[in-house]
Amino acid sequence: MPATLPVPIEFSLPEGWQAAPPDEVGAPDVAFIALHPQPDAGFTANITIDGDFLPDEVTLEELADASVDRVREATGSVALVGRREIGSPESPGLTQRLALSAVVAGAARDLAQTQVYMTIVDAVDPHKRAMIRTVLTATAAQHDSVLPDFQAFLRTVRPDTGTGA
Repeated sequence: MPATLPVPIEFSLPEGWQAAPPDEVGAPDVAFIALHPQPDAGFTANITIDGDFLPDEVTLEELADASVDRVREATGSVALVGRREIGSPESPGLTQRLALSAVVAGAARDLAQTQVYMTIVDAVDPHKRAMIRTVLTATAAQHDSVLPDFQAFLRTVRPDTGTGA
């Protein structure tokens, strides 16, 4: 069963990307996944979204470190290529890029992953902070060519206020 997000969001997919049921594509721990139309070397680039409420004592850096550890446990090989803070003091964020090797469909693949952590203050209870993590995973060779689509996608992600705006 796919994960649920702590707060509703809305977004627009880049042209050609298609939403897929997370359970059916082997991503049951995410709330949403979109697939790129052109696989590279047997791997389909994807954008995933998940999230949770943030306890006050947990930082985005700690979440990002934990993500690196999870990828390491799953693949055995990961390197943090870069990390930087984004956003504003009211709505801080963090982005990091990972290089990893994983076995996909029986073959070793060099992959790149860009993870973006965004915080959203709960509209009902401003003491609650939600974290939305959006991740682009692609082959190392295809990553830089699909990154502009991911960046365009990120510019459309926002809280869903239910107003249709």
